[in-house]
Amino acid sequence: MASRLNPYLSFDGNARQAMEFYEEVFGGTLALHTFGEFGQKDTPLADKIMHGRLETPSGFTLMGADTPPGMELAKGANFSVSLSGDDDTELRGYWEKLSTGGSVSVPLEKQMWGDVFGMCTDRFGIPWMVNISRPQS
Repeated sequence: MASRLNPYLSFDGNARQAMEFYEEVFGGTLALHTFGEFGQKDTPLADKIMHGRLETPSGFTLMGADTPPGMELAKGANFSVSLSGDDDTELRGYWEKLSTGGSVSVPLEKQMWGDVFGMCTDRFGIPWMVNISRPQS
């Protein structure tokens, strides 16, 4: 298997809902594993997600998990998940789904560099950047 780089998102108890939401947005195959599956059956963590992975038809991989007690969930502006390409219809579809119920900081519109770009934070607090490349002449 080749090396890969992909985002790994941390959640405060709602990883299942978030990962299922991303499955609705991007399609693909979602695998979720709970803490209960790995020896913590009789704890409050039993149904929480220890590891989740979404593999999409477009080749995206998105991973995520619930943050267990005792570990700090560092929410902040130190990352964004970026989607880019030249398939206008596909990327606008992702944008619509990701921004619904969230907040838009930069509307998805043509920018000074010629591409269509927008920034939003989804309803789970994850920041996204979408860039639709201008057609090459």
